[in-house]
Amino acid sequence: MASRGFRVHRFLRSCDWIRLRPNLNRGFSSDAVPSQLERVGFIGLGNMGYHMAKNLITAGYKVTVHDIVDRQIKTWILMISSNDNTMKKFSEKGVPTKETPCQVAESSDVIITMLPTSSNVLDVYFGQNGLIESQNHLSPWLFIDSSTVDPQTSRKISMSISKCHLKEKKGYVEKPIMLDAPVSGGVPAAEAGTLTFMAAKICNNLAMAISMIGVSEAFALGQNLGIRASTLTNIFNSSSARCWSSDTYNPVPGVMPGVPSSRNYDGGFASKLMAKDLGLAITSAAEVGLESPLTSKAHNIYKRLCEKGYDSKDFSCVFRHYYSGKDEN
Repeated sequence: MASRGFRVHRFLRSCDWIRLRPNLNRGFSSDAVPSQLERVGFIGLGNMGYHMAKNLITAGYKVTVHDIVDRQIKTWILMISSNDNTMKKFSEKGVPTKETPCQVAESSDVIITMLPTSSNVLDVYFGQNGLIESQNHLSPWLFIDSSTVDPQTSRKISMSISKCHLKEKKGYVEKPIMLDAPVSGGVPAAEAGTLTFMAAKICNNLAMAISMIGVSEAFALGQNLGIRASTLTNIFNSSSARCWSSDTYNPVPGVMPGVPSSRNYDGGFASKLMAKDLGLAITSAAEVGLESPLTSKAHNIYKRLCEKGYDSKDFSCVFRHYYSGKDEN
């Protein structure tokens, strides 16, 4: 693994990454993209993946897309207008779309997956017509999973890919490689092309969830004591309480424009995904014998939000729908 990692690192460093950064105002020509990275298959076109794929296209990559459909909602999906079909939106702009992950892999050098759950990821990789379904020789040399999944899932995929071979050698790389690369920044960062890629997403989201709950609880207490949320925000952001949940992603409607709380908590990081990630954190903590009481409490809070019907609302809705917080205005 160490030697393979070195070869990948050496190859990636040889690429002119400055030229790969997307300028969303003017775009890029395909000449700016190294041939080993040019053909990108993107699987998972939800709130995050949709914008990520669009930015890759703008940056000059030759992108092929596929979106998953839960078997339980296939009938419902067929009833939706074609204008609301994400795959349709891409195909109408001339972007190739494929019916299966396997078809995406056949025409790609790099695969990026951005999926909701571990089971979705496993199905895309190992399910019928999956990316590596009983295949020993693969076309893509690099598999990047940006989903937030449990460590066991990432290890299983990585081990399976390490046993495969490339149909054709790509640069310094002789065997296919998988990178566990979940992201942080939410939908706004996905749209702006400013996401942070990391390898410790479960820990990050654990801290983020507890932070959001703490900030929301403080704002709710302040309102009940007669203190305006805007006043508390100024205090927090000028003192030791300052954090991302107060200065960048404020949960109180009317305090900060451009965040989910300003649009009825729509278009952000869904509460059901936060509940899922906290469940992964609890499992991971149990595996290493770590007590995690705050994680368990946060998990219960987000599960209650989901049970109350706010599963698709941004996780910052904990301020309004758990603490009954009020709008600023």
